[in-house]
Amino acid sequence: MKTNNLTVVLLILLGASSFFPSCKSTDVDTSSSTGSTTGSTTGSTTNNSSSITTTLSATATTTTCASTGVAQIVCLAEAFKATLSSTQQSTLQLTYTKANAQKWSNLPAGMSARNGINLGSLSDAQLAAFRNLMVAVLTLNTTNEGYDEMIGNLVADDYLNTIGGGSTYGAGNYYISFLGTPSASSLWAILFTGHHYTQPFTFNGGVSTGVTPAFRGTEPQAAVTAGNRTYAAFEQERVAFANLLTGLSTTEQATAKLSGTYNDLVLGPGQDGKFPATKSGLQVGSLSSDKQTLVLNAIKLYVNDLDANLAAAVLTKYTTELANTYVAFSGTTAMSSQGDYVRIDGPSVWIEFSYQGGVIIRNTPHSHSVWRDHTTDYGGN
Repeated sequence: MKTNNLTVVLLILLGASSFFPSCKSTDVDTSSSTGSTTGSTTGSTTNNSSSITTTLSATATTTTCASTGVAQIVCLAEAFKATLSSTQQSTLQLTYTKANAQKWSNLPAGMSARNGINLGSLSDAQLAAFRNLMVAVLTLNTTNEGYDEMIGNLVADDYLNTIGGGSTYGAGNYYISFLGTPSASSLWAILFTGHHYTQPFTFNGGVSTGVTPAFRGTEPQAAVTAGNRTYAAFEQERVAFANLLTGLSTTEQATAKLSGTYNDLVLGPGQDGKFPATKSGLQVGSLSSDKQTLVLNAIKLYVNDLDANLAAAVLTKYTTELANTYVAFSGTTAMSSQGDYVRIDGPSVWIEFSYQGGVIIRNTPHSHSVWRDHTTDYGGN
């Protein structure tokens, strides 16, 4: 969905300093933090943020990885690693442990440190190799989804950097790590994480075993322009949830409505495995087929961020379990006001979307969302 960027331009013309105060620690909702910000690398930024997104938006370079599936991902991971110095490789490559896999947050890396190597420390050639890897695990050439959504998130963070967020924000502050050695036979994972974006890919025995927990969000929610592109990284998801909820009858909405108020996600960072024992809301199996399709459409916007080979089995599982999946919400059905919240909870799938107050752009809501899986978070490890 393309959104006019006049909102952003008008705010700047009206006086950015009055609308976008500098971010202080008190501005941040730490309820979604993963705890201590010490003990991990925070990296140094040597590559300009706008230069990073320009390089990552370029056409993928030719590689010698002619294999397919997980074997190709392993090859591209090794190719990226080979572009790094020995010091950089030791920063990128970590032992696979649950603690390392759980080290992610919605907060900027300066507020919640990440493992791995930051994009800002990479050369253009290294960024090109990183791009080749990421386009193998994320869907390509779909506007505001998959790899394009990832770029849109980086562009939004670059924007926050320029309007008062400062050096804590920007594409250079996103981190990639390998947990375990890339292999077609053993356990390992790719973890890419930064402000408002986390995406893991876990493999074992040459197959994908998990792609969650995945965090998505964006500030501003409105479109941001970089180069010749306008990005609205997470608007399609918001619209899909609004279409789902407004498509319900009054009676169905009443069944789906939660009694509480939700100002953020229930199962955000640091809340692993804390799924509610009892499902709440409206059972999807009770809905007409067209309304069930609206639920599935919302789910697809998460699953289809992945490369088609990685997404296929996940989407098949969620589709098979759709009738026993539940939808619940709080706030309004428009998903456009602070405090609006929606949840999809199935035998396997768990997706939350929360619309909450701005941090850098005050008085303007922005989105937080998490996709988890009851059985395969962290590859089931």
